[in-house]
Amino acid sequence: QVQLVESGGGLVQPGGSLGLSCKSSGTFYSIYTMGWYRQAPGKQRELVAVISRSKITNYADSVKGRFTISRDNGDNTLYLQMNSLKPEDTAVYYCNADNQGRPITFYNNTRAGNYWGQGTQVTVSS
Repeated sequence: QVQLVESGGGLVQPGGSLGLSCKSSGTFYSIYTMGWYRQAPGKQRELVAVISRSKITNYADSVKGRFTISRDNGDNTLYLQMNSLKPEDTAVYYCNADNQGRPITFYNNTRAGNYWGQGTQVTVSS
């Protein structure tokens, strides 16, 4: 099955930047939409950003203008560049990938693709 391995989490100060990466073992033909979700203590899971294979994107309102999701279709690597970080961005960030072709509008806070990474902690604090 597809495995997702994340890297890049850590501790940053407010206003700082951090980049996350997610490497997938899937092939171009087995991976469709990919995305980043996050979950903070005491809060429900939130879709941060999602990107289709054709690179159509959707972002949570809270991160628009600050985060950029991208992907390399050649090796199915997913990226998230996070700028102007705020303390409320603190959460465990999870890489997600789908092996089914779904419209980009399918994905939201409660719906996701079939594969998950282990999560990486992002802490924004002074």
